[in-house]
Amino acid sequence: MRLTWLGHATVLIEIGGARLLTDPVLRGRVAHLRRHARPIAAPADLDAVLVSHGHRDHLDLPTLRALRPPPPLLVVPPGLGGALKRLPGAPEIREVAPGGALEVAGARAWAVPAHHDVRRTPLGAASGAVGYLVEGGGRRAYFAGDTEIFDAMADLGPLDVALLPIWGWGPSLGPGHMDPDQAVEALALLRPKVVVPIHWGTLLPLGLHGRHGHVLRDPVEAFARGAAERCPDVRLAVLSPGEDLVL
Repeated sequence: MRLTWLGHATVLIEIGGARLLTDPVLRGRVAHLRRHARPIAAPADLDAVLVSHGHRDHLDLPTLRALRPPPPLLVVPPGLGGALKRLPGAPEIREVAPGGALEVAGARAWAVPAHHDVRRTPLGAASGAVGYLVEGGGRRAYFAGDTEIFDAMADLGPLDVALLPIWGWGPSLGPGHMDPDQAVEALALLRPKVVVPIHWGTLLPLGLHGRHGHVLRDPVEAFARGAAERCPDVRLAVLSPGEDLVL
């Protein structure tokens, strides 16, 4: 299994012969958010894209349109399929609720719960949110998407790796997210062999870098301290955008 963090919640997971991309957001700017991580080229030859929910920092239609060749399969939580019908390449769109599973190019993916309120626009209808368990080649990974802690995290193992969100895209967090301390609590429930922190160090609203640039660094430092103290048996792999980890 090879994991390549591309920034924020975008991870290329190569497992069991499949190439899966989570929550693709690779542009230099998304709405009011500016990318501060280095630019990353979109990966090619994907077997599927796994989308956790419809917020624009996780589901970016221009990034999806830029994937070449177009991925043949897009996996999304219930209620999001309609937003993707006009993408190039006419990919198959599968809406999968927690508990649902599918086979992809030698790997198997399950949708699992995520506690995160989702409205793509402020006045829009609510839609679903999920995380994903991915298994192949004797390895097992958990991609959390965006979520608060929930007790059933303890039932998701055994895990070789957890891709765990530790912050967001601004100087503060709203409900449905984990800060570094909460992410450490989640890690204690999950107990993977390896944890890769995601959802940090990438995006910040325009004009805030001067006063709040520290939030691009502070969350991972706090998470590393907490993880070392609370879960010393879990290997921490802090990746830079574009860096990979082979298990």
